[in-house]
Amino acid sequence: MSKIIKIGTRDSELALWQAHTVQKKLNDLGYKTEIVAVKSQGDIILDKPLYELGITGIFTKTLDIAMLNGQVDIAVHSMKDVPTALPIGIVQAAVLERANTLDILVHKGNLDFLTSSGTIATGSLRRQAQWLNKYPNHTVVDLRGNVNTRMQKLNESEWNGAVFAAAGLERINIKPENYIDLDWMTPAPAQGAMVVVAMEKDTYCTEALAKLNDRETEICTFIERQFLKTLEGGCTAPIGALAKFTTENIEFEGVLFSLNGKEKHIIKKSCNFDSYKNFGADCAKEILNNGGAALMESIRLDLKK
Repeated sequence: MSKIIKIGTRDSELALWQAHTVQKKLNDLGYKTEIVAVKSQGDIILDKPLYELGITGIFTKTLDIAMLNGQVDIAVHSMKDVPTALPIGIVQAAVLERANTLDILVHKGNLDFLTSSGTIATGSLRRQAQWLNKYPNHTVVDLRGNVNTRMQKLNESEWNGAVFAAAGLERINIKPENYIDLDWMTPAPAQGAMVVVAMEKDTYCTEALAKLNDRETEICTFIERQFLKTLEGGCTAPIGALAKFTTENIEFEGVLFSLNGKEKHIIKKSCNFDSYKNFGADCAKEILNNGGAALMESIRLDLKK
């Protein structure tokens, strides 16, 4: 059997870059493909913070529906945007080799504000909480839209800077000179990774995509997303996680913050390569048992207000 694989994607420059990357990899293997771009509600509604929209996976929902309706065969996502529970009938078919996991601060060229008062923009509760934890005298304002829109808003504002995922800016070559690496900030679970999903019963596509899978990235993002899922954070709570392969084992760091950054729970552990299946969940349970459960409940209540 042979068919043209329809690749679903959001229509932002970064999303299209990711879709074209997958398209080239499939084409190089001899598969025929075409790209189908759609606009998500997360791209359309730019005047509300993500957590206020009340939709899990707001950037993925439109493509999920397109797949279930048969308009597209597969969909390409930034993995950190994908809910930990996929819709029934849709499966994770490939995780591509991970790019840069760091968050970066894009600034206006003057960093004096880091030692005084300043205003930083981000649409992420995780970044907000970690920034306020380190810089409690600063103000954090909401910033929405795709990376191009956010960069434009920063340039037109009086903010001192804005936080971005390094990978996104690097992929479409708009990372400016005036930035600093935030190596103290724990990234979002699966940050820097791209995932491709397909219909579970579509063996033609799942077998094709399996050839693109990077096993190391798959395992690390599995641990991070299991940590997130066990904390029950969705993609809105201030939760960070990063797993890394070393020559001897897998090292992991997970964090949970209060919304204002004042309360912090952190865990740093390692596991063997053959014992990672429940590792992320076990790390999350340790945080929950040490005060994290009460914090998660207060976060839920705060976000409902």
